[in-house]
Amino acid sequence: MPQKTLTGGSRTGTPVEAAPGHASARRWWILAVIAVAQLMVVLDATIVNIALPSAQADLGFSDGNRQWIVTAYALAFASLLLLGGRIADLFGRKPAFLIGVVGFAGASALGGAANGFTMLVVARALQGVFGALLAPAALSLLNTTFTDARERARAFSVYGAIAGAGGAVGLLLGGVLTDAFDWRWTLYVNVAIAVVAFAGGWLLLGSHRDAAGAKLDVPGTALVAGGLFALVYGFSNAETHDWGSPLTWGFLLAGGLLLVAFAWWQTRAAHPLLPLRILLDRDRAAAFLAVLISGAGMFGVFLFLTYYLQIDLGFSPTKTGVAFLPMVGALMVAAQLGTTVLLPRMGPKAVIPLGFAIATAGMAWLTGIGLGSHYASAVLPQVIVIGAGLGLVMPPAMQLATGGVAAEDAGVASATVNAMQQVGGSIGTALLNTLAASAATAYLSGHDAGSELVRAQATIESYTTAFWWSAGFFAAGTVIAFLLHRRGVPRQDAGAAPVVHM
Repeated sequence: MPQKTLTGGSRTGTPVEAAPGHASARRWWILAVIAVAQLMVVLDATIVNIALPSAQADLGFSDGNRQWIVTAYALAFASLLLLGGRIADLFGRKPAFLIGVVGFAGASALGGAANGFTMLVVARALQGVFGALLAPAALSLLNTTFTDARERARAFSVYGAIAGAGGAVGLLLGGVLTDAFDWRWTLYVNVAIAVVAFAGGWLLLGSHRDAAGAKLDVPGTALVAGGLFALVYGFSNAETHDWGSPLTWGFLLAGGLLLVAFAWWQTRAAHPLLPLRILLDRDRAAAFLAVLISGAGMFGVFLFLTYYLQIDLGFSPTKTGVAFLPMVGALMVAAQLGTTVLLPRMGPKAVIPLGFAIATAGMAWLTGIGLGSHYASAVLPQVIVIGAGLGLVMPPAMQLATGGVAAEDAGVASATVNAMQQVGGSIGTALLNTLAASAATAYLSGHDAGSELVRAQATIESYTTAFWWSAGFFAAGTVIAFLLHRRGVPRQDAGAAPVVHM
């Protein structure tokens, strides 16, 4: 007799039985809702970047202030992620999800209607605040909804593909909206997406609090929020200041000290914000590091390749976005293959290092671009290889990072995944920008800087330097993943498997 799936239906949170077929179909609809919400959050990491020149011309803010349109979102999002994840555990994932969706949409509408720089920065910061509530709620809902190993693998292949390819989709959508309408529509589009996510969440999700008996760790929240804020702010300052500036190393040092203090406090708190049992599992720790390294290395693809396509090859914003689609397609195919076929048969010690190694080869191959290169030969095959490699890394790593976690810790474990990706992106932004600028300066110092051809070649030198360092990140990920992951196929802990609440 087939086992019935338990679903939450009463106000007391007592599970009630539902027909297996109905519950299974409902789970996939929930996945669709979660995917839509996650896409909205991930898109905003890049969709506004394409529209920045238009927004700057319209609102009249300076080049020095331009970075705050991106940084305001990253600071709020990264520093509040663990708090958002714990709120979802304590007060319920459905209300956290719905409030996050509505707040994100409202902040997006505010940004789209901005009449000046300050209003736009405030709106972007509010997007980060509500995104920090929405993203971990969405991932923890995925983690607690799909407990069957095969269905879980499929679900995470979809989610991981969105997390990995969302930045490229954001570039495409941002280009289309900016070219066809106006920069403001790169923000207004979130309202339309939010309507779909909210309606689906309201109808399909059930209210349940897995950590209702716990309390919020206020000192831990303050320490980790301050630490992550200082860390991201320090790396962001490295773009506009040098590494010797107190605004860079001072904040990085302060962030590191606060995070050390946070780790110490978590060993003593009665209700820790991030229970250390989540981090001490080898496979889970390796998965978190894989997400961090992927976030750092992917920046080299999105930002510098975007510059190359638009400035050197003359692509429009829309055409640039389309140029990334083959990478998205390769990532999605590899995500499905990695999570549903390879990971259950070979285990993470084989799959994740293999993905990193493929991505390393693709990035190294991409360094062959030049002034006279063509997209079809110097970019297209390379981005397909990179996408295939990342598809074998991101979705399996996200699945492993949240797998086997007790239901009451699902939100904060999911938040840690998002935090790793965000901090990795910030590290990649700062390091690769600095290294690329240094490479261009070094090239010009040894050549005739007045020559237009020399300046163009210096720009290419900066791109290829960033690509080589991204390849280095992925190569390091290959070694780290191979050394840390256990042999064999991971088995889900039946004792930790959460009841499905829908």
